[in-house]
Amino acid sequence: MTINPPSSQLTVNIDDESEDPAKEKRNQFWRYARYAAIGLATNVVLWGMTLTYLKTAKPVYTSGWAIIVPGAGSGVSVNLPEIGQASSSSSSPFGSASMDPRANYQFLITNESVLEEAAIELKIPAKQLGKPKVKLVDNTSIMEFEVTGPTAKDAQMRSNAIYNAFQSKLTRLRLEEVAKREQGSQGTLVSSREKLQQAQNNLSEYKAQSGLSSGDQVKDLSNNIEQLRKQRAESYAQAQQSTARLEQLSSDLDVEVPEASQAFLLQADQLFQQYLKDYNESSSTLVVIQAKWGDNHPFVVKEATRRDAARTALLGRASSLVGRKITLVTLQKLLIKTESGSSRESLFRDLVALQSEQQGIVAQNQALTNQIGELEDRLQGLVQKQAKLDKLQRELQIAEAVFASTLAKLDLGKSDIFISYPMTQIIAEPTLPDEKTSPKPSIVFVGAGIASVLITTGLVMLWWRKETANYIKAKIKSSPDQILDS
Repeated sequence: MTINPPSSQLTVNIDDESEDPAKEKRNQFWRYARYAAIGLATNVVLWGMTLTYLKTAKPVYTSGWAIIVPGAGSGVSVNLPEIGQASSSSSSPFGSASMDPRANYQFLITNESVLEEAAIELKIPAKQLGKPKVKLVDNTSIMEFEVTGPTAKDAQMRSNAIYNAFQSKLTRLRLEEVAKREQGSQGTLVSSREKLQQAQNNLSEYKAQSGLSSGDQVKDLSNNIEQLRKQRAESYAQAQQSTARLEQLSSDLDVEVPEASQAFLLQADQLFQQYLKDYNESSSTLVVIQAKWGDNHPFVVKEATRRDAARTALLGRASSLVGRKITLVTLQKLLIKTESGSSRESLFRDLVALQSEQQGIVAQNQALTNQIGELEDRLQGLVQKQAKLDKLQRELQIAEAVFASTLAKLDLGKSDIFISYPMTQIIAEPTLPDEKTSPKPSIVFVGAGIASVLITTGLVMLWWRKETANYIKAKIKSSPDQILDS
């Protein structure tokens, strides 16, 4: 079935006019010529610009170098005998995941102040120097730098100048940080020094006021008391032993110690001894004559009277010497044989000696007791004073420890200037480039060739589009009915 659409729905404009074949070929030739001329002119301009660039462009040389930021922290510890310990430590600059010191250094080395300082060293304008290219190598502490220059030597000199300016900037920043840290620590140091002086003054004044210079005095006094107590115990034992011996000897002799002394007193008195002699002679004579003549004989009575007189004189003299009334019975106990070295005399001497020894020991024991009491009273007072002395000494030790620790930390802080700005080490010296970085003819020629190919391809596609349009138009003219049927 064939459907003929109405003429209002499909309109085909067909140029019924026929062109002259010669004119068409002429137009086609000029079109070829026009596209070829445009392509040739464009390529000539492109390659002309390329050659001109290579001829006139200033060469650029690049010097590369690298530094490393050591990541190990440092620590210093100082022991102060009898005072304490001072320590200073710095953590690794890469210890924090949120902060990389290389980023700070990247900012510093591209900062205008560093570049101006480098430019002054090179005696060139800062704008002419330019900024170095910085690359942070991942998973390392290495920083790579590239600096350009018009010559290889200039590029190397610029690298050295930038590195020197960078190090000078770091040194100034470190010294400034140390100065500010020291300025902040000076207040603490002055305060601790004042507290130390006050503690020393308080301790000195209390020592002068209390008479207690150290805790050793209390210890020595306590040792002395213990020694005296030991001596008193020994003295008491000796006194007990001496008293026992004295009592035993006195019991054996049936004589009290004062009586033994009185016996030696009587023995030493010549008048008493004369009376004793007279009495003994009279008594002996009386016994003899009584046995011969009896009691009533005149000679016996006379001799009895003489004996009584001698006895009266003897007892009177003895009473006078000992200071009390003496009877013959008592006198018999006090009499010592006149021969020196007799056993009774020796025992009496031992009795008197024991009494003297016992009295001396008792007196010594009493003196020790009194001395111990005095020292104990003094010890009690010193113990109370020692509590305050120990408190003042502890305050002094604390003040000394704080002052020494502050001073040591301040000195240690001066030596550690790499806390905020870690030390850097150059691991690759600035290179002296062998060839220029730009312009590179090979890259320029490749780029120009690619551009030439693209331009030519574009012109060919434009020409081909025209040819395709003409071909379609010819097809339409030759068989319009076929197009409508299709």
